[in-house]
Amino acid sequence: MTKARLLRLSVVLVSIFMILLIIVYWDNVGTAHFYLHTSFSRPHSPGAIPGITAGEDWEALPDVDEFLAKLLSSSLKQNSSIPRKTEQLLVQGSSKPVVSNLEENVRGYDWSAHNDRNSLDQEKLQIERQRTLREFCANSSFTFPTKERSFDDIPNYELNHLIVDDRHGIIYCYVPKVACTNWKRVMIVLSESLLNQGIPYQNPLDIPREHVHNTSTHLTFNKFWRRYGKFSRHLMKIKLKKYTKFLFVRDPFVRLISAFRSKFELENEEFYRRFAIPMLKLYSNHTNLPTSVSEAFGAGLKVSFSDFIQYLLDPRTEKMAPFNEHWRQVYRLCHPCQIDYDFIGKLETLDEDAAYLLQLLKVDRLLRFPPSYRNRTASSWEDNWFAKIPLAWRQQLYKLYEADFVLFDYPKPENLLKD
Repeated sequence: MTKARLLRLSVVLVSIFMILLIIVYWDNVGTAHFYLHTSFSRPHSPGAIPGITAGEDWEALPDVDEFLAKLLSSSLKQNSSIPRKTEQLLVQGSSKPVVSNLEENVRGYDWSAHNDRNSLDQEKLQIERQRTLREFCANSSFTFPTKERSFDDIPNYELNHLIVDDRHGIIYCYVPKVACTNWKRVMIVLSESLLNQGIPYQNPLDIPREHVHNTSTHLTFNKFWRRYGKFSRHLMKIKLKKYTKFLFVRDPFVRLISAFRSKFELENEEFYRRFAIPMLKLYSNHTNLPTSVSEAFGAGLKVSFSDFIQYLLDPRTEKMAPFNEHWRQVYRLCHPCQIDYDFIGKLETLDEDAAYLLQLLKVDRLLRFPPSYRNRTASSWEDNWFAKIPLAWRQQLYKLYEADFVLFDYPKPENLLKD
């Protein structure tokens, strides 16, 4: 009887070990390699980024997490001698690449020099941004939906904005309308997740826009379940603990204006069918609408900014489906009270923040962050855009996005919320 039990136990242990080896092998041959923070792959030294606590180690992890981390780390030591092409590649050629995308041609790039903008003390700025975020996350008197839930309570499908680069130990939560196209390009270059004629892209702006937003291009947390099964949450926690996590945010009302301009003032077939047609029917009393966006624009049928605001405030909208990512609140996209971000960038200080972040990640010699658009939607536009929006609607809209204003220290737009 004892021998039989020992045999069964041995079979179980061998099976578990083989499953873990398969997981490691699968990840090694996948598009993103599982390089934990060994001396070979760590992008910064302890304490290099404000908010990272020096002296963190594996002992603080639960038993299963510790076992997985040590197993995976030991199995990957053999990879430390493999040359990493990304780190051998320097940005070459013209600093002003040819831009073929129509939208980017229309907007244009701002190539003016920003190297002399050293007025911001970036380290102190990061400490202040993180302090504000953590204080309000811990403040029991400040509440908003999903604030109190734990990381384990977040469904996998809500983790689809967390992009992982295992080569350099980076996690980026992308927020649409906050330079996410170019940050995704940077992540593609760093992770070498996309090839051009068999060679990884070196220049972010060489990557076509349609590939940038293809979900298959990026390794995101919501894909972990398919790859790692029941170990996925444990591995997420390991990476969240050891990797550098960042996001970029923007004034919430300005982001809404930018989303409206991009999705409803330009001809966009998908957004016309999914959103514009229902808005025009519900809030502008149009019937028998054209089936294509080009026909609708030709007939002068466009969603107004007022229609868009009504749609956001309509209780039926969220009952039908969650907000589209382009106007979904940042706290719902990136879970800042459940994930301890090491770096918080803002679009308003994009050039300075991006340059500082790339230096901290020790990848600034590999690439430069693409330049800003010349005619980017600005906060000075708010008064004009909201001039015809009723005061009550503006106040409701603020309540809808209040958590983003408060958590990321954007001033309350008092001029829009009073008579």
